Amino acid sequence: MGRRPVTKNHGPKSTYPRLYGRHAVFAALDNPERVFRKLYLTPATAKVVVIPKGLNVQFGDDHDLGRLVPPDAPHQGFVLEVEPLESVWLGDILADAQTDGANRPIIVLDQVTDPHNVGAIMRSAAAFNARALVTQDRHAPGESGVLARSASGALETLKWSRVVNLARALDEIGEAGFWRIGLDGEATADLESALAKTQPCLVLGAEGDGMRALTRERCDQLARLPIAPEMESLNVSNAGAIALYAAARRGL
Repeated sequence: MGRRPVTKNHGPKSTYPRLYGRHAVFAALDNPERVFRKLYLTPATAKVVVIPKGLNVQFGDDHDLGRLVPPDAPHQGFVLEVEPLESVWLGDILADAQTDGANRPIIVLDQVTDPHNVGAIMRSAAAFNARALVTQDRHAPGESGVLARSASGALETLKWSRVVNLARALDEIGEAGFWRIGLDGEATADLESALAKTQPCLVLGAEGDGMRALTRERCDQLARLPIAPEMESLNVSNAGAIALYAAARRGL
């Protein structure tokens, strides 16, 4: 399996993602699947990190490191330039689901483009023991420092499959026995009843526009979150967290 194409990151003069902040950098350094390119530290932070053998390290002050990341990004004295992780093949994720017997949800994002939201959903998915995240290869953010910081370490642990055709991926997920539940504020069924005793695949649409028609057609059921009528909707990352919690609590 080849590596995903490398995409440009927010940091200047680099075509590789730059992760920043203590939690994101430490999580990446602990990930044996990561390929590191360069670690940037301040003299103070160099005293609290175990530097992998052979990793190129460059030292600077807070201002120097700040020039490597988006404006006002809280780098905390840690910036790590890496190669993107490989996309996990969806077939491997579904094969694992067939063999391990664990009822863990898959979460699918339909053109959710804000890296803060994708990272936050990753964090919730890891916290509630989701099996994997599935997004499109296009119309979805790639790895970046923003996404990694929002994911709070989950980028390094959660399986992430980036697919070319989301409708086809949903077909495969359904054929593997998952019950595909699309979150829709206008649905008549509530999420708890839709989940029942299924092996769920939770499908969330884009910020503002929701699910596309082709994605909606691939869902086995649409369901809503029981929010107050005064509120039209929730942010997609908040909705994802609640849906993942609802899926996880069935076993409590």
